[in-house]
Amino acid sequence: MSEGANDPLSQSLGLERIVSMDPSGKATLHYRARPEMCHSGGVVQGGFVTGWIDAAMAHAAIAANGHDVTPMTLELKVSFFAPVRPGLVIAEGWVERAGRKTCFYEGHLKDENGTVLAKASTTMLLADRSRVEAAAKAAVAS
Repeated sequence: MSEGANDPLSQSLGLERIVSMDPSGKATLHYRARPEMCHSGGVVQGGFVTGWIDAAMAHAAIAANGHDVTPMTLELKVSFFAPVRPGLVIAEGWVERAGRKTCFYEGHLKDENGTVLAKASTTMLLADRSRVEAAAKAAVAS
């Protein structure tokens, strides 16, 4: 999970800033949708929209559970309501139901005027971060 706007993943997604991470299980992130993220007619490709909401929900999980967990998406459903255009977009995520290891989060993407452009729900596994990182290092080494 990104630590801020300076890591390569966050830069690729156009993260401008993490606005808030509330221990109650809420997070708000600002992204900059860029023209190169668009397909026909200047509409942002759905994978970016999905990634933005997924990241907001993951940040909400980290806010609630601490930096020792890595939220692993088990299931993700996204509904698109309106086209996303270049400019500032606001991704928000919040806990819907928390379990010890499996949690349910929801989120949405809004434009600067507050119009909801897409909504998502996810089932997450809260994995031990040190184990996830160790597995990743072992995979790269082999």
